[in-house]
Amino acid sequence: MLQKAMPVFWKRGYADTAVQDLEKATGVNKSGLYAEFKDKEDLFIECLKFYYQTRTAKEVLWREPLGWNNIQKFLELVSLSSTSELKGCFGVTTMRELDQLPIEARNIVIENRNRLKKLWAKNIAAEKTHLSPRAIAELLSTFFSGFCINQNLKSPKTALARQIRDFLTALKTL
Repeated sequence: MLQKAMPVFWKRGYADTAVQDLEKATGVNKSGLYAEFKDKEDLFIECLKFYYQTRTAKEVLWREPLGWNNIQKFLELVSLSSTSELKGCFGVTTMRELDQLPIEARNIVIENRNRLKKLWAKNIAAEKTHLSPRAIAELLSTFFSGFCINQNLKSPKTALARQIRDFLTALKTL
């Protein structure tokens, strides 16, 4: 059910997703949804957890040797995993309405984003940089958000790959 509900939240956002949208996407009526989940909030939170548990791109950031290659591969995997329906990152899409989310959902998004920044910083620390790895990871975090949102513009994969290369070239000078 989460696999069918998550794309609805991803495309429409939490606030604009109605229970009727979820019924249609899952093929389960309201009473069936509420038999498994307390409410829309609970279903959304479970979708977020499911998303973060099933994304495999971040595993690249643990590979030895740590460094820029891992970060580039991570960004490329995120780009390649986008479909015509689901672009970028569900977490980034969700961040656009952070103040409207239930507190538990906010915490999930923030915790996962912080984990990702720590993994980026760990990879950056393996390289020689003038700026602190944490500061560069913050810049990468900002780029990542914009990069994920830009995927909705239907840019060709070659343009996305160029954006990744150009940004990493710039980061390596810091």
